[in-house]
Amino acid sequence: MEKVQQGSTVRIGQSDVNSVIAMTERFSELDDQFGGRYAWPSAAAFLVNIVAPYLKAEATEAVRKSMMAAASDLYYLAGYMAVDEGLQGVAQQYYLRALELAGASEDHLTYCTTLRGMSVQAVDLGHGQAAMRLANAAAAASPQAGPRMRAFLAGQQAHASAQIGDRVDALKFLREAEASMEKAESKSKTFGSYNPSSLTYHIGQVRYELGDIKGSIAALEESDRLRHSSFRRNRIRYLSILAERKLEIGHLEAACETWGQVIDIYPDVQSGKCDEKISTMFNRIRPYMRNQAAHALRERARAVAPSRLLA
Repeated sequence: MEKVQQGSTVRIGQSDVNSVIAMTERFSELDDQFGGRYAWPSAAAFLVNIVAPYLKAEATEAVRKSMMAAASDLYYLAGYMAVDEGLQGVAQQYYLRALELAGASEDHLTYCTTLRGMSVQAVDLGHGQAAMRLANAAAAASPQAGPRMRAFLAGQQAHASAQIGDRVDALKFLREAEASMEKAESKSKTFGSYNPSSLTYHIGQVRYELGDIKGSIAALEESDRLRHSSFRRNRIRYLSILAERKLEIGHLEAACETWGQVIDIYPDVQSGKCDEKISTMFNRIRPYMRNQAAHALRERARAVAPSRLLA
């Protein structure tokens, strides 16, 4: 890697591809456990200083193709982490580069995953029509998808359909995701981090978009029960959504209890999206300071939240 930075490496081999794959896996683990704030700058620097020169170096056709595939996966991950920090335009640039490299290397998995990631970004920003187009494009680009991949894609199609008010398609895609997940769970091979917890989260999102808040709460509680404890950043985000919805139906103390679980793990994660959720919590509980549970929650949160979130 030092030789690459110095410009003295003119040819790469499979070992260089393996190093990029290994680094991407490590960045992904750090992102899952601690959020993207610390991992993303390192991943971005690695892309600029190591991976970009690798893509320009001499190699056999097989190695060149493998390097493009490995790079596309890292570009996708960098985009995902940029979204986590609220850098939406930067994330789109990473996602587009991931698509280019995945297409050039015929890496259908990363190509479809990136399109789906762009759909997730759009749906989280409230751009339902764009999210629907991207989710459909991801599904169309993977006609031979296995059951877990199909669940991964159909779950996002269901969420996007629900956001644009298409109840029929939302429920159709949800049934397809559930049937595919059932098939996938009967096999040992997994696909990424999409699992029953992820699917149940999508069920909760679809129910909410279709007006069933209580059903959404039940699904999100089940999703948390099924979620692996190592995915701390996502747990903070999804528990926060759950608390917000409990408050929406007037269950203040239940909401505070759920937000209390968020406060327990929040100090371990450095994430723009998690900061945003803590800021939302402060705003939502502000009118209820006469309530003992809300007041105690605020005091606990003030002890661990950055000062910029307290204003």
